[in-house]
Amino acid sequence: MKNIFVLACSILVFASCADKNKETETVEETVIETPTDTVAKTQADTVSSVDVNSQEAVKIDAVATAEKPAEAKKTIAVSPAKEIKVEYASFGSKILAEKALSKEQMLAKYKTLKKGDTINVKFKSQIKSVCKKKGCWMKMDLADNSESFVKFKDYGFFVPLNADNSEAIVSGKAFVDEVSVAELQHYAKDGGKSQAEIDKITQPKITYAFQADGVLISK
Repeated sequence: MKNIFVLACSILVFASCADKNKETETVEETVIETPTDTVAKTQADTVSSVDVNSQEAVKIDAVATAEKPAEAKKTIAVSPAKEIKVEYASFGSKILAEKALSKEQMLAKYKTLKKGDTINVKFKSQIKSVCKKKGCWMKMDLADNSESFVKFKDYGFFVPLNADNSEAIVSGKAFVDEVSVAELQHYAKDGGKSQAEIDKITQPKITYAFQADGVLISK
């Protein structure tokens, strides 16, 4: 009888241990699920935090950009062009180089004149040719392949024989003139033209004439 009682107690103890093992397993399963929920929640919280921080960073950058002072504009100093002064040799009456008409303006003046008209004027151009004997006349370039035939008042002065292609300023009287064949041939000879070229002159010529009382020629 005593043995039966001991066996019954042993069976109860074993059953009790089995129940405890079942409870322990259940608890362990519950513990495993809990960290999973915690991690998911933590990740969600972290994502939200990152989004908020990103928005705050954008706001801070925008404010910093708005408050950043504009860069000063770079200023490039430009030096004014240096005025080139031309030195002139003076012949005849003393005149100034300022306020001389251009060759284009002078040609326009000539085109308003008829024979017998004269105007007092000053203009600047290039010397095309000079009398090679005495320098008693010169031809000055005008626009459109025209030229002004310049002589000097009362033959009171002359210009250098080598003044061809120099810049000159003349002051005096401009007028339209008709030059005879004989005069044209004479001027051609003085200008160093060949006899063949002189013989080709057979008609008088209307010229843009000029009587200068003062001349400036670039040195």
